[in-house]
Amino acid sequence: MLSAVPVPPPRRVDRPVAGVAMLLAPLATLPLLAAWVGCALVARWAAAPPLVTGAVAVALLVLLTRAMHQDGLADYADGLSSSYDRDRALAVMRTGDVGPSGATAIALCLLLQAASLGALASSWHGVALGAVALVVSRHVLAWGCLRGVPSARPGGLGAMVAGSVAPWQAGAALAVLLAGAGLLGAAATPAGWWHVVPCAAAGLVGCWLVVERAVRRLGGITGDVLGAAIEVSLTLSLVAASLLV
Repeated sequence: MLSAVPVPPPRRVDRPVAGVAMLLAPLATLPLLAAWVGCALVARWAAAPPLVTGAVAVALLVLLTRAMHQDGLADYADGLSSSYDRDRALAVMRTGDVGPSGATAIALCLLLQAASLGALASSWHGVALGAVALVVSRHVLAWGCLRGVPSARPGGLGAMVAGSVAPWQAGAALAVLLAGAGLLGAAATPAGWWHVVPCAAAGLVGCWLVVERAVRRLGGITGDVLGAAIEVSLTLSLVAASLLV
């Protein structure tokens, strides 16, 4: 669900296991982080133009996730723009076809991500913030699956993970993330350690916007909603980071 890298399946799949998976989702960014840092290193060595660097970085991220989250973003955008009727919107999201709203959402997110990553690759502090944004974009899954967040329909990924994370668990995970990110930021640029806070905040706001809209319009979350939350969170977090370097 989170990357194209094969891992052994869990022995059982139920709501407690699903909740743990959402909390541990940032671990799935390890191959993405390696690709991002490697791309930045090569770009700095080759003196590649920022936009080229960003485009290559985005291409690697998409390949390593098989564009699963872009697919969710497209379905989410098409569903919400197709009709104010809940059932109609959910039906559109299940078809898998990409309409104009979905295509536009993907294009805008990828463009902003590429431009931001290109700018971040120019300094080690920027590379560190890019890594933080990637981790935050997966951490937001815990907040999107908080207790009280319903599933939009029975069955599917949304029904399995909706409401599976306790608020204290998400808060503890965020504290660990911020502590680790702060240390990473301080190692890259001591004076800029606090930049991880607005970077993480932007990602969390992105997740809240997506999930709140889904709950209000669809009655809850689906797997597509979570994919959209990841992409919107990553985009806003990267944009915020690019403004700080």
